[in-house]
Amino acid sequence: MPEALTLHEAFAGAAGALRQAGVETPELDARLLLCHAAALTHEAYIEQCRETLPAEAGTRLEAALARRLKREPVSRILGKREFYGREFLVGAQTLDPRPDTETLVAAALSLTDAQNGRSRPLSLLDLGTGTGCILLTLLAELPRAEGLGTDLNQAALRLAAANAERLGLAARASFRLSDWFEWLREDSIVASAGSKSGVEGFDLIVANPPYLATAEIAALAEEVRLYDPPLALDGGADGLQAYRRIAEGAPLALAGQGRLLLEIGPTQGTAVAEILGRAGLTVEAIKPDLAGRPRVVVARR
Repeated sequence: MPEALTLHEAFAGAAGALRQAGVETPELDARLLLCHAAALTHEAYIEQCRETLPAEAGTRLEAALARRLKREPVSRILGKREFYGREFLVGAQTLDPRPDTETLVAAALSLTDAQNGRSRPLSLLDLGTGTGCILLTLLAELPRAEGLGTDLNQAALRLAAANAERLGLAARASFRLSDWFEWLREDSIVASAGSKSGVEGFDLIVANPPYLATAEIAALAEEVRLYDPPLALDGGADGLQAYRRIAEGAPLALAGQGRLLLEIGPTQGTAVAEILGRAGLTVEAIKPDLAGRPRVVVARR
């Protein structure tokens, strides 16, 4: 990148390179990368756009731009992603949180409000927690709740724990290495692990499991296919493998009036409902996302 560029010139050059490469949102991505490289807020960039970009910031922008041109998502370059109004650290070991998953959080909060749940202690379980964005958002919104997040990846659990610390939620969040409900077999009793309340069973079990059929992964956008961990995407030959595993353990782990909320692919509502039904669960609702597509299955014992 030439020397003595103004911030605006650097932005225009980065946006042009991204546009030429076919990136869908070149201006937005360029602004985010530039502000990150120069340690500026968007407001500061607007105020200082005619000032010279420091050489060190220009070097950082070049490196970030090179990564984006290889289709690495902006959130992974920045190392953070906003989810439900809060900032979460993201890493190579975790799924990049999606706006669709906010539907799961909203459904859980709506259900809790309908049961006057914000005024009483609640025990939460987040299966395949990743960044911890679902569990930690619910804990932030439900001040009397405590929760456990499980994941197969130890590095993901460390990242989720770091997010809990950053959000001031570490005292109410625990994390454990486990393959879905395997930890229950290890403990030999059903209890709200990590909770100090001593309440048996979980009031809410939530999960955004891998739900893509293996054959679908090759057709994904490079930002997803190359950078999201395969473990978080691949749902087996029919995309339903994780739901079968969850359905096996959920009846034992739910409290008497507890609810299970699962994110699904937009064509999977009927199939997931059938899987849960065969496991002895009753599907209460299938909630749509903002585009009107089926997105969250709600079930009970």
